[in-house]
Amino acid sequence: MRLLLVEDHPEIAEWVGKALTQVGYVVDHLDRGDFADHALASEAYDLVILDLSLPKMDGLDVLRRLRGRGATLPVLILTARGSTEDRVRGLNLGADDYLPKPFELAELEARIKALLRRSSGHTPLLRIGRLEFDTTTRQVVVENRPLPLTPRELAVFEVLVARLGKPVSRETLFEKIFSFDADAHAEAIEIYVHRLRRKLEGSGVAISTLRGLGYALGEIRDG
Repeated sequence: MRLLLVEDHPEIAEWVGKALTQVGYVVDHLDRGDFADHALASEAYDLVILDLSLPKMDGLDVLRRLRGRGATLPVLILTARGSTEDRVRGLNLGADDYLPKPFELAELEARIKALLRRSSGHTPLLRIGRLEFDTTTRQVVVENRPLPLTPRELAVFEVLVARLGKPVSRETLFEKIFSFDADAHAEAIEIYVHRLRRKLEGSGVAISTLRGLGYALGEIRDG
């Protein structure tokens, strides 16, 4: 899952960014409202964590312009402006949740999971073959044994399982699992897909390569 963190306080941004990266999210960070507005108009994200007091463009204006373009991705407002008026304005403009500063990382992570689960339309527990994926804890289990996935492998799995049975291009996977300042090339996707494919052996689930289209995750059918 690729998240955009819009926060102009460097210490908070570093703290939140590192914590979310460690649990498997891909996090892009921007510290100006106008930069965020441009990124949201040109890049694909699964969720936005948006501060309100931003230089160049206020967070509420970023939100207003985002919803004005018809974008429906979840927006979590994270700000020290905790007045009822600001909260109501943000929710009326289309924010999905509001977390005032200071906050606990555990609560932030829980709210992100809830918003992503709600936006995906999936049930909390997905069963495919002998594999189970808990979208709340983001844990993959095969016959009651946790599947040890690295953060990048988990990111690839989440993108593929969200489009179960449908092809996902290598370029789309790259955009979803690498932040825009990552020193990586699209060819790196093949490495993570290969590793994930090997770990899925025996799960009843496999990743197919569709020439010219990308990769698709699906259940292995007997016969």
